[in-house]
Amino acid sequence: MLWVELAILIACIVVGARLGGIALGGVAGVGLVVFVFAFQMPPGSPPTVVLGMIIAVITALSAVQAAGGLDYLVVLAERVMRKRPQWITFVGPLVTYLLIAASGTQHVIYALLPVIAEVSRKAGVRPERPMSVSVIAAQQGLVASPISAATVAMLAMLGRSPIGLPQIAMVVIPSTLLAVLAASFSVAWRGKALADDPDYQQRLADGKVKPPGDLPAITGRALLDARGSTALFLAAIAFVVVLGIFPELKPEPMIKGQPHQIDTADAIMIVMLAVAGLCMILFHAGAEAAVKGSIMKGGITAFVSILGVSWLGSSLFEGNREAIVGGISGLIQQAPWVFALGLFVLSILLMSQAATVVTLMPVGVALGLAPGLLVGLYPAVNGYFFLPTYGTTLAAVSFDQTGTTRIGRFLVNHSFMRPGLVATATSTAAAVALASLFLK
Repeated sequence: MLWVELAILIACIVVGARLGGIALGGVAGVGLVVFVFAFQMPPGSPPTVVLGMIIAVITALSAVQAAGGLDYLVVLAERVMRKRPQWITFVGPLVTYLLIAASGTQHVIYALLPVIAEVSRKAGVRPERPMSVSVIAAQQGLVASPISAATVAMLAMLGRSPIGLPQIAMVVIPSTLLAVLAASFSVAWRGKALADDPDYQQRLADGKVKPPGDLPAITGRALLDARGSTALFLAAIAFVVVLGIFPELKPEPMIKGQPHQIDTADAIMIVMLAVAGLCMILFHAGAEAAVKGSIMKGGITAFVSILGVSWLGSSLFEGNREAIVGGISGLIQQAPWVFALGLFVLSILLMSQAATVVTLMPVGVALGLAPGLLVGLYPAVNGYFFLPTYGTTLAAVSFDQTGTTRIGRFLVNHSFMRPGLVATATSTAAAVALASLFLK
């Protein structure tokens, strides 16, 4: 019966992913109806803490976007990249990584990709090189971000273990930075130079290559609001990290006559909601604009998808706990890389690091894998570059007017495969090694 239920779960994921958007969560709901009402399985439970933190962070980001803060971050990133155009294959992905890690969302890459493409072309560098790595760098930056949905989910999965946000950052940030550098080197001399590329020369002759438009200028009061909201958001991130490093700073309210320190999850939600409110009060972030922005739209999509998929996975796990744990515990204990492979494959299906974490990490916890090892395996959730169907990969292809960034005839022979495999393998191996040293 387990195999039938597993087939239903995979079918729901595949169909939902093909339909896109919130369909992933909705189709998972169909599977949940089958599990609970037809098969009489326990319903499990959605990850309420994770979902609460995600919506709080998304609310803050949406307010910052409405105040112009994300546009301002992109302007700063553009200035950095234009200073050393010949090094764009390394500078572009690094700037992307830092911006995604700071903002906690990949959506800002859509504003960076045209800049990277333009700087590359003007420097005579094949745009495929920095464009492909920048997409991968965005994925690596997301798992390194202290406020991304994936990291928030990972923090919640670790529960009350001694490993918190500082420990995760200590392992994941160096390993993902190394991965971005390795991925950049893997494509630094890839393909022909633009001057020798016949496809590009044909596009140039046909007039199909046009310079992208400049970013809109931010001036006057809008500039003050953008700077203020950006500074507020970055300060909030720093404050959350400080609370993780020094937990004694967290309040200890009296509950039933006993002091109880608030959880890190509660602290993140409180701080992020406050950021949203202050952006609206101080920096003219319109509530309506925040709701209609791309960040809120993407956040709600992630929320619904994670709600449905994680709930479906929880029902499957609770209904077959003994069979699952007993059947694979020995294999995973002897070869933890099998669990990393599972994270990688599931992320391809779910196209979401956070959904992968909340679906599969509880299985690792139930199998008795050490929290430090789970942190080391965390970067393996960056597998959804494998099929070029995610928004960032498609955007990179469309923004590269030279035609060098492409999807091959056989689907998997695309520009992102080499840097993606190099980055995921490097970050996971480095994270496991660092975790074995510092998170024993």
